[in-house]
Amino acid sequence: MHNPPHPGETIRDDILPALGLTVTDAAVQLGVTRAALSRVLNARAGISPEMALRIEGWLGLDNGGRADVWIAQQAAYDLWKARSAGAPTVQRARLAPSA
Repeated sequence: MHNPPHPGETIRDDILPALGLTVTDAAVQLGVTRAALSRVLNARAGISPEMALRIEGWLGLDNGGRADVWIAQQAAYDLWKARSAGAPTVQRARLAPSA
């Protein structure tokens, strides 16, 4: 599996430049602190469901803002990181004998 980008990197590298916005401007428009947005943009925090809804309202559905897409990107990134760290050792589930 390839290394999917953190969704915050997409906002930082693609969306903010396309909109001509600074981090501060975007944070104001999103209704979050600059520090909170910066953590997301620098992959130190994930896209929460609340942030995904803020992005949806900010970008609009027609411009790639669907909350479920942002959540799916975050989940793909998180799963890749977990797999890269090594899957935990577990016992396989055993089916109970039928009665």
